[in-house]
Amino acid sequence: MNERSYTSLDQIIAGLDQALRTVFGQPQTTGRPSPAEATPEADLTSDERAESGRLMRVNHTGEVCAQALYQGQSMTARLEHVRDSMEQAAREENDHLAWCERRIRELEDHPSYLNPLWYTGSLALGALAGIAGDKWSLGFVAETERQVVQHLDDHFNRLPVTDTRSQKILEKMREDESRHGTVAMEAGGIELPEPVKDLMRVASRVMTTTSYWI
Repeated sequence: MNERSYTSLDQIIAGLDQALRTVFGQPQTTGRPSPAEATPEADLTSDERAESGRLMRVNHTGEVCAQALYQGQSMTARLEHVRDSMEQAAREENDHLAWCERRIRELEDHPSYLNPLWYTGSLALGALAGIAGDKWSLGFVAETERQVVQHLDDHFNRLPVTDTRSQKILEKMREDESRHGTVAMEAGGIELPEPVKDLMRVASRVMTTTSYWI
């Protein structure tokens, strides 16, 4: 059976569907259960619950941005294997998105109200990275994941020590993110210039700070 050929309109509609699912709906996941599934809920104080909720909100926003980055890059990737790699990573990032949102609800908190803004900006960045060329796009993925791992390490240390459900989620996310970065470099990614890395850190700091509160 021949594979269906998608028109530009098909791709636009699919992209809009993915954006709406990511920001407002239920994203399409790989079906992996939450790493916190078998971990009992801890008896958190109100302050601990609030802190965990804010940190998981930041992590959720990071996954919203990751979805947008991968979508933008897959739209402009030149090589099919690069596009396939982006789409597979995006599906696994959707697992993270679902896990974080569920945990936020358990902590009686809410996702960031600024997620539509962060999604739009990240989509544009991903598309620009793809336009620059696959090796740069893959290098951008690798550096993004490297910084995300550092960010997850920081959050793991800031979580209340009794919040083992959130810790289990971050542990699995860290494992996936590290692997995504390695795969991107092995697929042909190149090291980004230091000024680009610094700019990415600044943008990340703005996102994490605002999402923590809003």
